[in-house]
Amino acid sequence: MSDPSAPLVPPAVQARSRETVDKIVAAGLRLLQEGGAGALTIAAVAQAAGVAVGSVYRRFGDKERLFAVLQSHFTAAFRAEYAQRVADTGLDATTTAREVIDTAVSGVAWTFEAHAPLLRVFMLLGTQDEAVFATGSQASVAGGRVFRDTVMLAAPALRHHGDVEAAIDFAHRLTYATCAHRVVQGEFLESARPLPYDALVRELQTAVAGYLLGPPPS
Repeated sequence: MSDPSAPLVPPAVQARSRETVDKIVAAGLRLLQEGGAGALTIAAVAQAAGVAVGSVYRRFGDKERLFAVLQSHFTAAFRAEYAQRVADTGLDATTTAREVIDTAVSGVAWTFEAHAPLLRVFMLLGTQDEAVFATGSQASVAGGRVFRDTVMLAAPALRHHGDVEAAIDFAHRLTYATCAHRVVQGEFLESARPLPYDALVRELQTAVAGYLLGPPPS
């Protein structure tokens, strides 16, 4: 039941307020992507969004709260995109184990690649800021559950591992770590040999499939 003492907000005003919030969020994410964390100021966001500085303060309070909201929006969109990439392939119980694994790995890898500039900002800040780290970790663990649920379609082919859940968890760690390293450090930190991203994805699929489908380590 609605509170009769609560002020009535006309739908048009509500719609304008939501539109303003959306503009601020979009502008903030764009600034982070183009200029990194140093580019994110209340004044810069207001200018990029085409709103008054006071509008940003009223809706988000301060820069730290704005950043937290931006990270929350980003991580939610990232998880949704990864889940959709997997769903779009139409995997089911008849799909081969290798195809299931390849899909789970490529879903992570190409979602990372699609959002690499913003991911790099959040990952680097997460090494210095506990709140940023915690939000990123929660999102990563949630993505791991999507990876797990996908690869579980291939569970009958993985039973030689004994602990199938642990094997899938390690496969996700391997996939995530490889993609995160590429996002943060680039192509040539550990080797001067070129490895374009599409080749990286193929090799990663082969490595993960070899681990999951091959004989378990002694």
